[in-house]
Amino acid sequence: MIRAGNIRVPLDFDFTQLRKYCTDKLGIPEKDIRSVKLSKKSVDARKKNDVHFIISLDIEAKNENVLLRRIKNAVPAEKYVYDIAPVNGGSRPVIVGFGPAGMFAALVLAMSGAKPIVLERGGDVDSRVKAVEEFQHGGRLDTECNIQFGEGGAGTFSDGKLTTGIKDKRIRWVLEKLVEFGAPDEILYMAKPHIGTDKLRGTVKALREKVISLGGEVRFGARFSGYETENGCIKAVHYISSGEEFTVETDNVILATGHSARDVFELLYENGVELVQKNFAVGVRIEHLRTDIDKAMYGSFAGHKALKAADYKLVVHLPNGRALYTFCMCPGGQVVAASSEEGRLAVNGMSCFARDDVNSNSALLVNVGSEDYGSSHPLAGMYFQRDLEEKAFIAGGSDYSAPSCTVGELMDKKISGENGRVKPSYRPAVKKALPDEYLPNYICKSLRDGITKMGRKIHGFDDREAVLTGIESRSSSPVRMVRSETLQSVSISGLYPCGEGAGYAGGIISAAVDGMKCAEAVIERIRACS
Repeated sequence: MIRAGNIRVPLDFDFTQLRKYCTDKLGIPEKDIRSVKLSKKSVDARKKNDVHFIISLDIEAKNENVLLRRIKNAVPAEKYVYDIAPVNGGSRPVIVGFGPAGMFAALVLAMSGAKPIVLERGGDVDSRVKAVEEFQHGGRLDTECNIQFGEGGAGTFSDGKLTTGIKDKRIRWVLEKLVEFGAPDEILYMAKPHIGTDKLRGTVKALREKVISLGGEVRFGARFSGYETENGCIKAVHYISSGEEFTVETDNVILATGHSARDVFELLYENGVELVQKNFAVGVRIEHLRTDIDKAMYGSFAGHKALKAADYKLVVHLPNGRALYTFCMCPGGQVVAASSEEGRLAVNGMSCFARDDVNSNSALLVNVGSEDYGSSHPLAGMYFQRDLEEKAFIAGGSDYSAPSCTVGELMDKKISGENGRVKPSYRPAVKKALPDEYLPNYICKSLRDGITKMGRKIHGFDDREAVLTGIESRSSSPVRMVRSETLQSVSISGLYPCGEGAGYAGGIISAAVDGMKCAEAVIERIRACS
């Protein structure tokens, strides 16, 4: 098989005619073509008067060696095969957390025959939907089942973005499995793939059912509460369910609790597990009208039936030595309530697969680190995070309304009145307040200076009627659980810190890949001991 890349096609290109394209444009006789498949598709909008697609094709045909020499930008392409070693005997491994890292760790272990036991503090995806919708409509916050905790992790209530900065062959296997469990086929070839929260719900449920069919077990409402060791090795874990504590004996634990399981960070610290501070970022969510962003990014091609809602990615460097950057951009989405602790407020972004809501939003973030935390304590970043979330809760009126203002009000340093064309999408409600009420001065200055500079890169980004809602504080974990080259904690053998919460991932794909790596390490350990 060969991969022909960097092929330019118009927006009106008929993707059902790929074989014909190979014959007409690449000069491959139709009778020689065995198969043609789209392997990559991206939008090139660098010139607003010439927006088009760039594609790559995987082609199986006769005389491929000849085609490789003749077709420009053609390279050999091989299908990636992921082999999972079988396991017999040994205690059942335990996975704590069922977000992307925990799900793919469970899937790999289940496929090996290890029959993993998953402990998830939150509920199954259907219970989560009910709890989240109740909270968004002014009901109570369930601190165990919310946007952060439950089946699928925080990613279930997000845009479902599958972009990543890591380079790993396992990525293809993750994407193929997601499609197998119900994700759209297009994630296999889109340059910026996403599933959308609506389709993610069915996908994570199908993955869970697969794990169970292979002998695994998923226990919901099971909050990790401790562990036992013997001679520095893990021997059992404890969890609380319905007010009762249970124990599971095991020699291998994958700890994939996510970046918001602060009680787990505290428990590990109190028990002497080595943790270190990690930089993260805080800021707000900015919302524009989706149609305005589409026009800014696509020019006169905005609204073309072949184009989805436009996305963007920006970073600007500022005179104060910091940078402001966009993160987790959600085209045609909404800002959602992401709190998981009483008296503390956090927001995030979410989109459905269609990305057709009125607004587009993105996090606007500034990195923070030890110099900002004011302490060398391993959990200082977490405490810093909590403090800001408490201030945001108060600024919003102490009822989980989110503090919000327009860009114009931010620049004027004064709340002036009602919103204009852009209406905040956050629910249950917003309350007018400047970021100065809950964010440090250096972050507020970075927002004021940075938004202006971003407006020079994307027309209208600094629109005075754009809306800012805070606080975006859960972009990544403020803690790293130190692990060795075997992926085990340097403090406890058999304990595998994993994914975003452990500080080793930053998104659905990188977390899933880290879960696979930890599962592979557990399989290797079980096989060595059997």
